[in-house]
Amino acid sequence: MAERKTMSDKVFDTINLILLILITLIVLYPLYFTIIASFSDPHAVAKGEVVFFIKGFTVEPYKNVFINDEIWIGYANSIFNTVVSVLLNLAITIPAAYVLSRDEIKLKGAFMGFFVFTMYFSGGLIPSYLLVKNLGLVDTRWALIIPAGFSVYNMIIARTFFKANMAQEIYEAARIDGSSEFGIFFRLVLPLSGAIIAVIALYVAVGHWNSWFSALLYITNKKLYPLQYVLRSILILNQEMNIVNVDSMESGEAMQALMRRKYMAEGMKYSIIFISSVPMLIAYPFVQKYFVKGVMIGAIKG
Repeated sequence: MAERKTMSDKVFDTINLILLILITLIVLYPLYFTIIASFSDPHAVAKGEVVFFIKGFTVEPYKNVFINDEIWIGYANSIFNTVVSVLLNLAITIPAAYVLSRDEIKLKGAFMGFFVFTMYFSGGLIPSYLLVKNLGLVDTRWALIIPAGFSVYNMIIARTFFKANMAQEIYEAARIDGSSEFGIFFRLVLPLSGAIIAVIALYVAVGHWNSWFSALLYITNKKLYPLQYVLRSILILNQEMNIVNVDSMESGEAMQALMRRKYMAEGMKYSIIFISSVPMLIAYPFVQKYFVKGVMIGAIKG
């Protein structure tokens, strides 16, 4: 029989529903506004006339963004960096988490303490730069990949997942069947770890895709700039173009050209934000179910 709800239960559910709708709208509106602003007339965007719908449909901001070859080079660099970084992180994080989740491993508490210590204390920016420089990684792709090749936070999540979902009896049964430790890991543990692998992969991919500060520190070759750094450079360049002494304008045509660049920079700003967000928006639905499952299992049973 269906449970009958009291009036207080109905009021509580209604309030929850309203709050959830409001929170959803608050979260989604910035993305929605970015999309409609990127396709709207830059003059209307600058005047604050674009609120809920596209006004003065145009694709000129996108044309101005994509005529720049650096955008395509940045896309290729970011895709390469993200894919390689995900593979490297998984190759290091998953085995480390698996080993530290095993009860029979000696000194695992000391190893965990060492890893956790690095989460709170580091050498700082200058020692990190000197280390990367002495390793000969400056102005190479690996300067953006190797220093971020391992995350203690992700390792702790994966370790919690293994401890919560891999019973000791499973390992004992595998040993009785004659499986080696490598066989247990590759044939038993990995096939059952799709959820946590998806979680780690998504964390790493989003972090690397949105990263630009490392490129600012270690990269001077424009052919190696990731997408986020290229887009940041375009935005800064557009802002600098707008900082001009109006009194120095010698004609009305020059003033009109300046205002046109200013409005176009406003439209390009939103198109750039949307362009850089599209790959992650496309990828997330495919791993969303694994993402929720992996995080919740680790949180509830850990």
